[in-house]
Amino acid sequence: MNTSFNFNGKTALVTGGTSGIGLAIAQALQQAGATVYAAGLPGADANATAGLTVLALDVTSAASIGAVFGGLTQLDILVNAAGIIRRADEHDPDVFERVLSVNLNGTMRCCTAAKALLAQSASGGSVVNIASMLSFFGSGVSLGYSASKGGVAQLTKSLAIAWAGQRTRVNAVAPGYIATAFTQVLQDNPVMNNTILARTPTGRWGTPQDVAGPVLFLCSDVASFVTGAILPVDGGYLVA
Repeated sequence: MNTSFNFNGKTALVTGGTSGIGLAIAQALQQAGATVYAAGLPGADANATAGLTVLALDVTSAASIGAVFGGLTQLDILVNAAGIIRRADEHDPDVFERVLSVNLNGTMRCCTAAKALLAQSASGGSVVNIASMLSFFGSGVSLGYSASKGGVAQLTKSLAIAWAGQRTRVNAVAPGYIATAFTQVLQDNPVMNNTILARTPTGRWGTPQDVAGPVLFLCSDVASFVTGAILPVDGGYLVA
């Protein structure tokens, strides 16, 4: 069995692919031979995304999604990494709704737009959603984020069932505390930082690259019998 990650001839689209975890995934897929489209909101760092094909995408806009997916002739891999977190003001119903619109509904919108193309993939389509450790337990601060990521986990399982007949696998990774711009406020808070590290068995923050590897596994032919899985990538935080 070939256990290397070889994506030659495959086309991948990564939403939220111009920064953070999404960018690391896009770069890893490209390095493994895939043709990669990194889709995100305008204003991407040109240096960070050098070498990638960058597309403007707003996952809350049907028109934007239609323009991006309508321009593709092949799609073998979809990674839904677009997401937001607002923390304290997620108690506000309008903010709560906005977070769900991006994180959960945006994932479903992109999956739906990609469905037909994925079904045409010669080796079978693969979707990897970005869930979270908050898919498994709640947050008294990030209500919208926690609810949305719980929804992403259930959506992943449900689409895995619904799309098995068209040979499209649907999985998710559930990152723990990853050092990105999203978590900088926690990294900079000595109390929060120490609390997080004390519970994490590996004793460190994760990196976006730590998430990219498991995503490549789930997208690869090595994982051809894996669907509906939610894979924690958290340094052991959930089991501590």
